[in-house]
Amino acid sequence: MTRDYTTGIAVVGAGVFGAWAAYQLRQAGADVLLVDSYGPGNSRASSGGESRILRMGYGPDVIYTRMAQRSFDLWRQLFADIARPQLFQPTGVLWLARDHDPYCEATRKTFQENKVKFERLEREALSRRYPQLDLGPVAWGMLELNSGVLLARQAVQALVARAQSLGVTYLQAAIRPPVSEEARLTSIETTRGATITADKFVFACGPWLPKLFPELLADLIHVTRQEVFFLGVPAGDDLFLPDKMPAWIDFNDLVYGIPNLENRGVKIAIDEHGPPFDPDTGERIVLEESVTRLRGYLARRVPALADAPVIETRVCQYENTSNGDFLIDRHPTFNNTWFVGGGSGHGFKHGPAVGAHMVSLVSGAAKVEPRFALATKEKVQQRQVY
Repeated sequence: MTRDYTTGIAVVGAGVFGAWAAYQLRQAGADVLLVDSYGPGNSRASSGGESRILRMGYGPDVIYTRMAQRSFDLWRQLFADIARPQLFQPTGVLWLARDHDPYCEATRKTFQENKVKFERLEREALSRRYPQLDLGPVAWGMLELNSGVLLARQAVQALVARAQSLGVTYLQAAIRPPVSEEARLTSIETTRGATITADKFVFACGPWLPKLFPELLADLIHVTRQEVFFLGVPAGDDLFLPDKMPAWIDFNDLVYGIPNLENRGVKIAIDEHGPPFDPDTGERIVLEESVTRLRGYLARRVPALADAPVIETRVCQYENTSNGDFLIDRHPTFNNTWFVGGGSGHGFKHGPAVGAHMVSLVSGAAKVEPRFALATKEKVQQRQVY
């Protein structure tokens, strides 16, 4: 026998955007039901996985630098409230720049204008401080001094638990595509036949947004397959521990790395968009040619890991908008329904700021940010935000 639910606000999706939205809506006094098909931090979710970089650098895109700054404070406040400060690892974040590097130069300028603490390192200082790296064409670097790494899966699960302790109701259920002939959405239905009635709805379900709203979003949210590797460090080698090696971003090669956290190995990925991917049915096994390509990069930049064993892999997905901006907007027909998605591979860190913005939108205290509007999304991918 199925049970029906009635609530003030139903949030569909317990990833980082949905979990923060539910938590902050509850803090604002709302009656909130949070729904997810597979559970917070699950292996199919874009918010699943062990770690995500929390960085301030976004080239000239100051909107995201400021969101990251706000989110950083809210993440740390949450972790202090639940007495789990270790969910943020203060590794620092190192940008590897070339001689003529417009993106890194724009990032440096944004840091200066927004009081982001960083240290510029010339090539000799980089080489001396980080002998793990073969710099090759790298001419200089920037170290974000206060940035680091979020333990993603654990952080989302801890956030949902905190939200529940404050009165958010959590339901594990899959939702059918919403249907209504009216200007308002009054209810949604689970695949098992339960009805969820609410005054307002927030759909924060990442790669599942095109499935729930195919006519609106199937051509505007591009779900891509992404591969991540964990490499075993040499026996007795402490050079890849977070006190000696920061998270790093080799922007010109579209590679990022995370030091050996929790002794899981060094995490590394090539940050190009992969082929289309189904988050429900896609096989999550990395391709052999991807391993070969990764080893080519390691031989050039991190030679100590060139032949290191792959001790763990992960296939996740991005849900990309055409240019990498988020989608945070009201449904064009249902005036009590909002979309939150398009994390585009860089969204995790921004969960707190996105949740706060959603509270403002739902309450009517804020207008939609034009860059996040549905009307700005295109069918062809031309990545501009990294």
